Amino acid sequence: MPSDQDAWPTLDELLREESELELPGLSETDAYELGMLAVAAASEQRLPVSVGVWRAGRQLFHCGLPGSTADNDGWLRRKGRVVMRFEHSSLYMARLCQDKQVTLSERYGLPASRYAAAGGAVPLRVRGTGVVGWVGVSGLPQLDDHRFVVGILRKLPR
Repeated sequence: MPSDQDAWPTLDELLREESELELPGLSETDAYELGMLAVAAASEQRLPVSVGVWRAGRQLFHCGLPGSTADNDGWLRRKGRVVMRFEHSSLYMARLCQDKQVTLSERYGLPASRYAAAGGAVPLRVRGTGVVGWVGVSGLPQLDDHRFVVGILRKLPR
């Protein structure tokens, strides 16, 4: 994370944000529509990102936009594993590690080759169920990745 932490949300702000983004459900159709909404917004802005939506360990949507690379796909999966392991956004975990001045590997013994505490993946919480999956993008600076995903989720009906 950059040294200017004032620009980053606090842990409490990130927790509030996660609770505000709770969904009424997440069907395969919902995942496709969420993915397409993200692709349309990223395409309009010409963002070089990979977009992914997962539910219950199953990838329901993926798209690599022009300018994205296989590295973005790898980062996306690594950030998503963090979401499913901790049931918090990957930015939340990045902030937590930064605040405690440790890496994810040091604190939790997770290999960096499989887990990335970097912004861009957000849990998909279903009302009355909890975290059922995640949505993420990779290709921008991590705070921008996170903000993009949150912006897309805020457009969904509650």
